[in-house]
Amino acid sequence: MKMRVFITGGTGFIGSAVVNELIGSGHEVIGLARSNSSAQWLEKAGATVINGSLENIDSLKRGAGSADAVIHTAYIHDFSNIGAAGETDRRAIEAIGETLAGSNRPFIVTSGIPVGKDGQVITEDDDSDPKIFPRLSEAAALPFAARGVRVSAVRPSRLVHGEGDKHGFTARFVDIARKNGTAAYIGNGNKRCQAVHRLDVAHLFRLVLEKGAAGARYHAVADEGITFRAIAEAIARRLNIPAVSISMEKAAEHFGFLAPIVGMDNPASSEKTQVSLGWQPVHPTLLQDLASDIYFA
Repeated sequence: MKMRVFITGGTGFIGSAVVNELIGSGHEVIGLARSNSSAQWLEKAGATVINGSLENIDSLKRGAGSADAVIHTAYIHDFSNIGAAGETDRRAIEAIGETLAGSNRPFIVTSGIPVGKDGQVITEDDDSDPKIFPRLSEAAALPFAARGVRVSAVRPSRLVHGEGDKHGFTARFVDIARKNGTAAYIGNGNKRCQAVHRLDVAHLFRLVLEKGAAGARYHAVADEGITFRAIAEAIARRLNIPAVSISMEKAAEHFGFLAPIVGMDNPASSEKTQVSLGWQPVHPTLLQDLASDIYFA
C-alpha cells in the first residue's frame, strides 16, 4: 500500500536517505523545510514541501494532518544544551501524536541505542534511561499506541556512516585524528560501539512504515560491536598517522565531548528486528567505509 508520508528532518544525513528510499518505493513524501535550501532539495528529490520547523507546532500539525503516516527524524543536535533539545523534540512529538490520535496511522520516531551496563548487549527490549540518554523520543511517542496511533521507534546505531557524512560521530573521529596527528583509543581499545550504514537505516524506516507494530522498538544495527581500536587503526592507515593508546584521564582532552562514548563498551543486537521485519543490512560496514575514500577525499 502506497502512502502519503510527512517527514521531519528530510534533508538530514539519515532523513535524506529515508526520503529517497520512500520515493523510490512509490510512496509520496511531504517534507518539512525550515530554509529555502532545504525546500529546494526536497522538491528536487520529488517531495512536496511544508515550510516550518520543530518549534513551529502549527506546521507539524498541518503536515501530520495531511498525511497517511509520519516519520520524525529531525532533532536539534546542540550538545551544549541537550536538555532544551530534548524538550523541543518532546513537544514536537506530542503535537504530532495528538494530531494522529484515533487514526491508527503509522508514526515512526527516531531514538537511539540505550546505554546499559558495560559490555551488556542491548536489545530491542531494553529501555532508555533518561538520566544517561537524554533523548525523550520514546517516552513521548510510545504512549500514543494506547490512543490509536501505530507508533514505533527506530533506534539507529551510535555510528551511522556512509557517503555524505560531514557531522556524524565517524566524521568527527576522523577530524579529531587529523587535527591531533594521532588516531587514539582508550586503554587496550577493546570497548565496543555499534555501527550501521545510512542506507540500511533508511530501508529499515520503510519496513517499519509498511509493517511495524504499534509500541515496538526496532534496532538499526549492522556491526553489533566494533572495537574503538579497530576504528582508530583504520583511520590511522588512511591518514598515515600512528594509532595510539591513551589513558581515560587524557580522553577528554583528545576526544572532547565524544570521550564518554569512546570510554563505554556498548554493543547492541538487531536480531529481533531482523526476524520480525526481514531487515538485513547489505551496505558496506564501518571498516569498509573507512577503507574507502568517503571520509578521506
